[in-house]
Amino acid sequence: MSGRLRVTLRKSTVGTHASARGTVRALGLRRIGHSVELPDDPAVRGQVRAVRYLIEVEELAAETTTSPRKAKRKETTS
Repeated sequence: MSGRLRVTLRKSTVGTHASARGTVRALGLRRIGHSVELPDDPAVRGQVRAVRYLIEVEELAAETTTSPRKAKRKETTS
């Protein structure tokens, strides 16, 4: 379990228990379609298992590290 997990929120948290909403937020997920990479350890696996009906999980290789994409701002010239 030394790899990483990519967790993606696939369903809305509206109508779920407060504990499920809190777990989704604790995983770092904010909106549907949002993905985060997390370490593959027992604590994260437990959180993932608790909200498995809301998320999608993908196992990544240990050496895979990607930086989050940020939108580049256009510089305007006057």
